[in-house]
Amino acid sequence: MRVHFTAEDLIKVRLAPGPDAMWELVLSVHQMAYRAEHIPYFAPWRRHSVTALTRAGLDMAIRALGTLMPAATYFPDFLTPGGHIGDVEHGIETVLATPRTRLRDELGQLAATYRKPSPWLSDLAAGRPRDLERLGSTLRRYHQMAIFPHRSAIAATTQADVARRVKDLAGGGVEALLNGLRPWASWTSPVLRLHYPVDGDLHLQGRGLLLIPSFFGVHGPVLLADDSLPPVLVYPVEHPPLWRPEPGAGEAVDELMGTTRATLLRLLTSSHATGALAARLDVAPSTISRHILALRNAGLVATERHGQYQIHRRTWLGDALLDGDAFPRWPSTVHGVRART
Repeated sequence: MRVHFTAEDLIKVRLAPGPDAMWELVLSVHQMAYRAEHIPYFAPWRRHSVTALTRAGLDMAIRALGTLMPAATYFPDFLTPGGHIGDVEHGIETVLATPRTRLRDELGQLAATYRKPSPWLSDLAAGRPRDLERLGSTLRRYHQMAIFPHRSAIAATTQADVARRVKDLAGGGVEALLNGLRPWASWTSPVLRLHYPVDGDLHLQGRGLLLIPSFFGVHGPVLLADDSLPPVLVYPVEHPPLWRPEPGAGEAVDELMGTTRATLLRLLTSSHATGALAARLDVAPSTISRHILALRNAGLVATERHGQYQIHRRTWLGDALLDGDAFPRWPSTVHGVRART
């Protein structure tokens, strides 16, 4: 794949400050499709994530995601909205707000790549609210179980890569930044040549290019399929030699209180009504009420009534539990007596 730059494009090259939430979600689903011997680096993560997702009853849902975002030469662009999105919730809401005409066109293109397309693709292409809500719920739960627990390792690896590329940019300008994409790409002004599964040309035509680092996208650079969209180039970051994910605080919470309650607690980064939580998890409001009661009795959630609605929010104790922070210590003096710290 050849990416053609003009002088104006070189001025408009940008480097994202970190990974994009939706690109990481999609590319991590791709990693689920590979055997351990193909990408050994992700084998421990894949094994642990598959176990957690299966325990949560999400194995069929993840297979559906694999159909929607296959590790192939084409998957729909609407799954990775334009620009750089750091917050997964914003990304999912943007995906669910995709116009129906675009859903129909891109999902129709995806269905054409299958000998026998899944009926789920047709349901999504119709843009029915219930089918989109189910997609949103599946994306959120997958992210919470497969990506969120490892956010620290993902952030550390990508930030180290970005820091190195910022240094390249500061020392040698945009051309040094583009040259630094080896071995996945080679730069000979004014063309960036990418190792890519299809042959083609992308003419930037003054729109510039956004470079986005990716933790899960290890197979090479990725472009959007529709070259009329604002151009982005998702590139693989350099990984440490070995990654053995350890069960973190987020995973321990799932083991402690169960997947549904842990997911509820994570969703309460802002206040939500019972009905809104039920819709996002695709369960009955009565089920949400029962789980919220247990979380409230444990001091992890607070509830206030606003008119006919009960509004729930996470307490500082819930924040500390999810973050894995040690609980705040007592002050060094309590009632004038020196306390142990």
